[in-house]
Amino acid sequence: MTGISLRAMIAGLVLASFPHAMALAYEQTEASSSGAYLAGRTAAKLRDNDLASDYLGNALKADRGNPVLTEKVFLLDLSEGDIAAAESLAGEIVQFNSQQRMARIVLGLKDFRSRHYDDARKHFQQAAYTPVGELTSWLLIAWSYAGEGDLSQALKTLDRLDSNESFANFKTFHTALIADYLGNSMRAEAAYRKAYEEAGMSLRIVQAYGNFLERNGRADEAKKVYSAFLENDENPLVLEAFENIASKVVPKPFIGSPPAGAAEALFSLASAMTDDESIDVALLYARLGLSLSGDQPVFDTLLGDIYEDMKRYDKAIAAYDKVPAGSPLRSNADLEIAVSLQRLERKDEAIARLKDLIAREPRNYDAIVTLGNLYRANEDFANAAKVYDDAIALIATPVPGHWRVFYFDGIAHERLKEWDIAEKRFRRSLELSPNESSVLNYLGYSMIEKKINLTEAMEMVKKAVALKPNDGYIIDSLGWAYYQLADYEQAVIHIERAVELLPADPIIAEHLGDAYWRVGRKLEAKFQWQHARDNDPEPEDLKRIEDKIINGLPDEPAVTPAQNGTEKTNG
Repeated sequence: MTGISLRAMIAGLVLASFPHAMALAYEQTEASSSGAYLAGRTAAKLRDNDLASDYLGNALKADRGNPVLTEKVFLLDLSEGDIAAAESLAGEIVQFNSQQRMARIVLGLKDFRSRHYDDARKHFQQAAYTPVGELTSWLLIAWSYAGEGDLSQALKTLDRLDSNESFANFKTFHTALIADYLGNSMRAEAAYRKAYEEAGMSLRIVQAYGNFLERNGRADEAKKVYSAFLENDENPLVLEAFENIASKVVPKPFIGSPPAGAAEALFSLASAMTDDESIDVALLYARLGLSLSGDQPVFDTLLGDIYEDMKRYDKAIAAYDKVPAGSPLRSNADLEIAVSLQRLERKDEAIARLKDLIAREPRNYDAIVTLGNLYRANEDFANAAKVYDDAIALIATPVPGHWRVFYFDGIAHERLKEWDIAEKRFRRSLELSPNESSVLNYLGYSMIEKKINLTEAMEMVKKAVALKPNDGYIIDSLGWAYYQLADYEQAVIHIERAVELLPADPIIAEHLGDAYWRVGRKLEAKFQWQHARDNDPEPEDLKRIEDKIINGLPDEPAVTPAQNGTEKTNG
């Protein structure tokens, strides 16, 4: 099979129904190794790693020793957490590619677990190229020296990270962890303090530093560290540590073994890999971290987060479900499971999961707001408004971060045609956070639609555009404001720009058609309305659009003072 035809086959399969495409590829090649390879490639492109592993594994059985297949199956086995299979293939890979970074890391960690630290270092050194390879390798090598009790060599290894200033926080934090693990409290405290000063809102730094202070008889200082973090983020792990201070029970060390330290290094790295280009590597690092018996609930949560980012919601649910019932992260796991169920269109299960969580924790603000979000996403605005109102009732003193719940509640009430309540919620949201473009746009657009407070509405939308100059919805709002003020030439300019940004939005296309009609460009107006009709508008919108296609717009109404913004009505 030529390269050109292979690409064409893959492109066609991606567009087809996925299970049917897999079967078709396999049937067309009579279960040949090339057919399995094609099917596996397609599955891997869609990040269905289970299916890709099956197909490529079959291809490898038919073509044992194929370097390309061996590397692909190795990475898929690792991504699925089959560490034993990955270790076996890694040994084969380094025979034909001695510097395959992930294979070297896998083999190094195999030796690390067995306390063969010198052998582990040889593998890690082979992986120390490219920035991420250097950072990974030197952190793991440092922890291998910690396993041998050699603080001096561990710290010298961490000095290798000075070659890249972006590695500074990793170096400082792991200096603290290694010194703490090896019992050098003076060196550990200096590094912890420096790490905290440089990244005081890092969850793991706060946990580790507070843990160190508690174990060294300085619970009051630990309490201050936890409190400062909780002022901005009510993380359940930090909250648990804060509440446990009252029991006066000395906590276990944050890192209790070299494998736990290596796992923490991998956790730090995986957590930092958030973009599409590095998310696959983050998954591999999370799997390797889990294999080292690190902080299991934390790693399971990280694994779930990674799968959510990859849009593998079934896998995310499985990962979150491994968080044990007694963990402070269990409530978060249930919340995230509900969100993933919603994305899988299992809406009733999602809502039931959140209701169970709220029944256990009736003051769980995040769970209540998330339930409101699900109702709103399902267009059940009555239940959404009720749930958001319940969440707002839990807020003793609103702070800027609460702007979202007032905004969401305003949307729900506006959709229920309860404008008086909606407007109050929107304005309260802006009081808390005046520069939220989404709120400015929604409130401004709503008043424009209602032809009330047009001068104020125009200023709100202009401010929103200044904040988000490339947001098609906001620019459409500004164009529509000009339309309502009968400034049709300006309306055309702005709505044309909105259509450029969001060419598939039916309402924006309808707005452009309306503006074209008013400036006498009637043929173009009908084209835009037809374009709006063909982009799946809501049923009530479709009826209106089709009437415009047939009949055009009625004659322009007279503009009243209230409409042109010279007077304000009660909003």
